[in-house]
Amino acid sequence: MVLGASPNPDRYSNMAVRRLRNAGHPVSAIGRNHATIGDVEIATEQQAITDVDTVTLYLNAGNQKEYYNYILSLHPRRIIFNPGAENPELEALASTNGIQPVEACTLVLLSTGQY
Repeated sequence: MVLGASPNPDRYSNMAVRRLRNAGHPVSAIGRNHATIGDVEIATEQQAITDVDTVTLYLNAGNQKEYYNYILSLHPRRIIFNPGAENPELEALASTNGIQPVEACTLVLLSTGQY
């Protein structure tokens, strides 16, 4: 799940969606504008999704608040806080709920085989 997805190909969230798909990962995306990135539809509303392994955030801490309950309800294995998305409050909530918070760059993790 990419939260904060953008249809702009110059944005890191867009690059992450494309690289995740190219690596064979299933991807869901939520952003402000309904659009598509390759074969991935960007939803503008929270969706019921099952079997979410990773939520990768491209929203600053202030914009994450409205998604706290949603993210936790997905029960992902981990949340990746990309640069600029660091959020001690959500990281603590994640840990309390058995979700691993990771401060890292999704693009770097993919390029180094650590994703």
